[in-house]
Amino acid sequence: MKESSLCPECGNSRHWMGDCQNCGSKTLPELLIDVVELNLKSSAPSAEEALDKLTHQLRRASEVDLKAILLIHGYGSGGEGGRIKKVVRDALERNYFSDRVTEYYFGEELSHGNLLYQGLLRRRPSLKRFLEQFKQGNAGLTVLLLGTSL
Repeated sequence: MKESSLCPECGNSRHWMGDCQNCGSKTLPELLIDVVELNLKSSAPSAEEALDKLTHQLRRASEVDLKAILLIHGYGSGGEGGRIKKVVRDALERNYFSDRVTEYYFGEELSHGNLLYQGLLRRRPSLKRFLEQFKQGNAGLTVLLLGTSL
């Protein structure tokens, strides 16, 4: 993954999560971006583990002032929605993350060119490089807008 921030102590490129891999600094990084991609389904976690990972990463995202996350949760092998997708969407709809997530958009609602897609890109242009690959929408992702990003 391309590094998304700089270490304020050593000046090296580093990931926005965790300590600096170069100098070990725990100081919050300086962001080079305002949108990140978070893949919850990598390493095949349980739905509960994925929700815990999302909770932890949302805390960190608010600390470093990220504006949006493209959340990859998959859509399930049966095409009806996997457990991770269901638990994440249930948490969002029950306002579990309302202290950090101000708005969210399900991928299948964001077909290239529709009004919702265009409006979201006008408000958060940095999402374009993430969303342009989803011409017909994508039920395996959700876009999260964080804090007071707009």
